Amino acid sequence: MTSIDHLRGGQPLNTNRTLNHTKTATENTPVTATTVEPQHDAVSLSSQGKAVGQIHQQLAAETSFDSAKVAEIKQAIANGSYTIDADKLANNMIKFEDELQGL
Repeated sequence: MTSIDHLRGGQPLNTNRTLNHTKTATENTPVTATTVEPQHDAVSLSSQGKAVGQIHQQLAAETSFDSAKVAEIKQAIANGSYTIDADKLANNMIKFEDELQGL
């Protein structure tokens, strides 16, 4: 039997099991060897699961930020016209902390 150390070592796990029955001197039955074939698992996704997979692929293909907005903010910082709304920033920080508490 394969130990857990072999699994952690990245070595392949042999799933074939061979049962060997040997004949003793007093037995009159024939010697047989049988192999138990490994069972195969199957997975099927519901239509909802497939839809979630498609949405995930679409989101992964899109950029995660608006490059036009980033360029606009960079320009505002560079020319000194960028202002920070301290109340909005504080409220967003509090909201973020509240969301983390729910995890």
